[in-house]
Amino acid sequence: MLGIIGGTSLLFSTLPQLAKKTVATPFGPADLLCGRDLVMLMRHQNNRPPHRINYRANLAAMAIAGVTRIVAFGSTGSLKQEIAPGSLLIPTDYVSMTDIPSIHDHAIEHVRPELSERLAKKLKELVPSARYGGVYVQTRGPRIETIAEVEALAKIADVVGMTVASEATLARELGIEFAALCTIENYANGLGKEVLTYEHMVSVSRQHKDRTEEIMNTIIAHMS
Repeated sequence: MLGIIGGTSLLFSTLPQLAKKTVATPFGPADLLCGRDLVMLMRHQNNRPPHRINYRANLAAMAIAGVTRIVAFGSTGSLKQEIAPGSLLIPTDYVSMTDIPSIHDHAIEHVRPELSERLAKKLKELVPSARYGGVYVQTRGPRIETIAEVEALAKIADVVGMTVASEATLARELGIEFAALCTIENYANGLGKEVLTYEHMVSVSRQHKDRTEEIMNTIIAHMS
């Protein structure tokens, strides 16, 4: 079963008609939108900022609902001048600069934290305009990275966000394939001329809502 995780980039999109279901997990409840072959999760449930999202409950709920593969939409900032705002990127690896949640709290367990090459290549087929390959780096939030941090992060990654690395790691721990489609909302702090605010990022998501909605529907049509 296909699972889709959405956030700011899907804020203004019309979502499929799915039944809302609250799923109890060992880590707390999570709200899902459920259909026969599709489960959607909006990561900022009840307006939670990135550093307060209950990632363990969210991913556990998707596993309980029968999800076997996930495509996550992630709003990001570009760390490279050649990756322009308004573009799309499919990462093939990730880095975290903050604590990563785990379901393995009481046992020694090592899980390969790899993104699914199969899903990523399928995404590229469905979204040919997306740049394929690159590294996603996750910071804690809620604050935007400093200029010095951006300069350092640009040496190891291509885009920066606050959610996808946590989701990818938990998905792999749960045996779920995982791939992401990053929407580039802005240049990271110091690389562009605009003053970065949450309102600015939301306004960019609104500008591209039709494209994002079309991509979401294409993914659902061909992967669920």
